[in-house]
Amino acid sequence: MQYRTTAGWSLITSGLTTLLLKVLPGNSLWWGISFLVIGVIILFIRKSDLAES
Repeated sequence: MQYRTTAGWSLITSGLTTLLLKVLPGNSLWWGISFLVIGVIILFIRKSDLAES
């Protein structure tokens, strides 16, 4: 069940990100790189929070 939830959220967020990249001004490559970096930072913060509890 966890896999389905994770896959579902992944597809939803990637779809929303794709739509957002179409709307944002400027080069979508830099927006994509920015979102990727923010996502990695969030994963590391969440991982450390889960490890502490």
